[in-house]
Amino acid sequence: MWKRFRSRERRNLLSYKLTALRQRLEEGPVPWHWALRDVDFRIAPGESVGLIGSNGAGKSTLLKILAGVMYPYAGRVRLEGRVGALIEVRAGLHFDLTGRENIYLYGSLLGLPRREVAKRFDAIVEFAEIAPAIDRQVIFYSMGMQMRLGFSVAAFLEPDILLIDEVLAVGDASFQQRCLDRVQEVLRGGTTVVFVSHDLPAIAATCARTIWMDQGIVRGRP
Repeated sequence: MWKRFRSRERRNLLSYKLTALRQRLEEGPVPWHWALRDVDFRIAPGESVGLIGSNGAGKSTLLKILAGVMYPYAGRVRLEGRVGALIEVRAGLHFDLTGRENIYLYGSLLGLPRREVAKRFDAIVEFAEIAPAIDRQVIFYSMGMQMRLGFSVAAFLEPDILLIDEVLAVGDASFQQRCLDRVQEVLRGGTTVVFVSHDLPAIAATCARTIWMDQGIVRGRP
């Protein structure tokens, strides 16, 4: 799998497009930056895998492709089952909807019937500790409340594949530990977990193996 970006991306506005056209005429074509180069691996169902590497190694880009947010330039990705993504703790939350509405909306996006979401509803609210505010618009939640709701919704609706990108580095120590404990429960339930983090102790405690990336290339599978 390969993924590339323009080295100087511009906003999708006419003024930026005109500026980019002028620069291209004056300076020549803008070079490509390869974010992923010949990435190839397989993860078995129920396996927990950590993606490690320095900033800019391509870990988040890879996770976004797995989540369907981006598409590879070349190659293909095959995932089987429902995918839940925690690429950013608050991603997937609609701020004009209430906490309750967000839970059911996320469940429907995962393809879960409403009755299945209802079975997990109380556990989600209890973990997120937002019961008094569950019918309040999320835009009025504190940052901590939004973080807890985002994690709870993704982790308790039990996707077949759970993608986690550095989100456990935010919040207080108590919240981080509860999140790690929940990830362990999800793993015991048979969910496949792909975990991106710079927190090597958390990777070691959560993942059975790791994939080391550097400059968009898989350098090793220690």
